Amino acid sequence: MKNEKIINYLDELFPNPKCELTYFNDYSLLMAIVLSAQCTDKRVNMVTPIIFKKYKSLEELSNADVKDLEDIIRPVGSFRKKSVYLKEIAKLLLEKYDGKVPIDKHLLEQFPGVGRKTANVFLSEFYNYTAIAVDTHVDRVSKRLKLAYSNDSVNKVEEKLMKKFPKDKWAKLHLQLVLFGRYYCKAIKPECTNCKLKDLCRYKGRDK
Repeated sequence: MKNEKIINYLDELFPNPKCELTYFNDYSLLMAIVLSAQCTDKRVNMVTPIIFKKYKSLEELSNADVKDLEDIIRPVGSFRKKSVYLKEIAKLLLEKYDGKVPIDKHLLEQFPGVGRKTANVFLSEFYNYTAIAVDTHVDRVSKRLKLAYSNDSVNKVEEKLMKKFPKDKWAKLHLQLVLFGRYYCKAIKPECTNCKLKDLCRYKGRDK
């Protein structure tokens, strides 16, 4: 009943949730997700068009000057590491995968800057892979709605969400939880007053 209520409310708020990162192919999506670590999608969307306009192929990106990449990526934070990640991802795709991002999650997790969450987000968005990626928004919302304990790791949260919700809901639910956390159940000053889930929430009463 509780989980059904959550799904119904998220369906009401976000009937057709979409990834808010802009991309044009598999590797541009993967790189955008890597850049989004500890950064907003809005800010990432400001720099990716510049990157892919200047470097029109994986070959050009793999040969890019790191300093030039750093100048472009600087607004997204951790720009030095992320610049190296983009170059290394481009090289790896060319050398081992014929320029195509692999569908295998375990292979993806071996890419520079790619962890479990990034792999899940990519596979779910690009290949409709059934997964629940747990980012900061999903983690926060899940713990507030008592779907997980406050001290659970992100992997534990993912495991619990997969047990509590039908597999055919995972990909959509991930996006809905992200958007709910981003626009409603925010880290600071969440909009609790009109929330239909506040009776389930650990945070209730603290929105004053």
